[in-house]
Amino acid sequence: MRQSKLISRKHKEKPAEAQLISHIYLLRGGYMRPVANGIYSLLTPAKRIQQKIEAIIREEMNKIDGQEVQMPVVLPAELWQESGRWDSVQSELLRFKDRSRHDMLLAMTHEEGVVALARTEVTSYKDYPFMLYQIQTKFRDEARSRGGLIRVREFTMKDAYSFHTSMADLDQYYDRCAQAYHKIFSRCGVPEVVSIQSDNGMMGGKIAHEYQLLCHDGEDKVVVCPTCQTYANSEVASCSFPAEPEPLLPLEKIETPNVKTIEELEAFTKLPATKMAKMVFYTTTAGETIAVLVRGDVEVNECKLQKLLRSEISFATDDEVVKTGAVPGFACAIGLTCRVFVDYSVANGYNMLCGANQEGWHMRNFNALRDISQAEVVDIATVKEGDICPKCGKSLELSRGIEVGNIFKLGDKYTRVMHMTYTDEKGQEQTPIMGCYGIGVGRLLASVIEARHDDYGPIWPLSIAPWQVQINAMGLEKPGIRETAEKIYAGLEAAGIETLFDDRGLSAGVQFAEADLMGIPLRLIVAPRALEQGMVEYKIRGTDEKGLVPVEQVQTFVEKWLAEEMKKYI
Repeated sequence: MRQSKLISRKHKEKPAEAQLISHIYLLRGGYMRPVANGIYSLLTPAKRIQQKIEAIIREEMNKIDGQEVQMPVVLPAELWQESGRWDSVQSELLRFKDRSRHDMLLAMTHEEGVVALARTEVTSYKDYPFMLYQIQTKFRDEARSRGGLIRVREFTMKDAYSFHTSMADLDQYYDRCAQAYHKIFSRCGVPEVVSIQSDNGMMGGKIAHEYQLLCHDGEDKVVVCPTCQTYANSEVASCSFPAEPEPLLPLEKIETPNVKTIEELEAFTKLPATKMAKMVFYTTTAGETIAVLVRGDVEVNECKLQKLLRSEISFATDDEVVKTGAVPGFACAIGLTCRVFVDYSVANGYNMLCGANQEGWHMRNFNALRDISQAEVVDIATVKEGDICPKCGKSLELSRGIEVGNIFKLGDKYTRVMHMTYTDEKGQEQTPIMGCYGIGVGRLLASVIEARHDDYGPIWPLSIAPWQVQINAMGLEKPGIRETAEKIYAGLEAAGIETLFDDRGLSAGVQFAEADLMGIPLRLIVAPRALEQGMVEYKIRGTDEKGLVPVEQVQTFVEKWLAEEMKKYI
């Protein structure tokens, strides 16, 4: 393509609204333009990259027996009412009424849609297993869209859904899909993407994994064990709380006037926070107040707690706390009338300090397993840097990541409530089980920039680069420059090599700055000094490699370089 015809304006300055590297370069490089909050138009360079990512995804999904379909973005409310998500999903789901006043929605995911489709086509066990996938526009009314394509409201997603007659079959296919995902990310130029244990969220189901690109500016917290080489989202990560056994001492009240916080207790008692048990009270959507007991230096993981309770939660008011029998600021778990959840950080402790349910008093030598008969011991701690790995006993680290994909074992969460059945070998009706598998195409595009860039722009992997080769002609008015550049361009185009030819006659500084923003892997520079020697200069983006090639050998050189480079992405 001739750059003089390309509709893609470049900008020198950093956009005020952009903070992430990918957002900055996508705007500066003329890849996309904002339309509304979290909604973007893609220009030709980004569209070409997206199409290549989609082609890689299609190839790998087809290799694991996927069948591509297309489901509508707009769905009737009845499908989501069948699954129960019409009421359970909050404002992220964009609802509207059509001209006949019928309730409709813009799908943010297609579990309901695919079950509605599959149940019309598959009735016998002989048709199982199978997987349907699509690459489709979705809409999620994000409250905090940010980071350009990292978190948007309208997005392109590959979502796949597999159907099985047994959990063993789902397990086997889940592993096949996991391997396909690693292949996809590697072929797109980010082989360092890791699979981590994650929360099921609104998708439901039993087991879930995320694919995270670990990077400094990622929005997700990832817990890493460098020794085990294991990863988990902070929403589900666990740690252990080893403690030296001690003889259990009798409870003893101590006066602590006006001492309420952990920091005040540390100063007053000279005990570390690791020897204290603190109470946190929550109220569920059903109006139930519950008490949570964690160690003084530990924070409650509300995601774990909500999953345990199967309910949204909010902090309880002082009036709600009092109704449980506790005294705010001096609360003790002993004798409460509500459910009490004890984290392992406290259950594994000995002779701890806790409240006494009396203003101005605390108790020494609290032992949860001895002193609370109704305690429910659970893992509800938020893992922090330096906590202990439950597998190897070494220290855990915190990192950040961008989620570029996810896979879930849904079980029969959707098929059962939506009455999808099949007839088994004995002629009896059974409910199939499902897995689902998603990749955000635009987010993956942006994530590649986060992983592959320098101070001047993106460094696109050859497999997804908008063009494979860029020609920069310096001084088009000078003898031989235009003719040579045009001849090279025509030859490459005829050979099917994707080439961007900067034929605008701009200065070298402008051309090179904009070429860096395009990030095309191989650059050919037709300039007077080299051409006087019958040479064309080449430069490999993102490396120090450069050199001269005889004009008559340029096409052979390019074809050989592309063939060798593409081997990295097969």
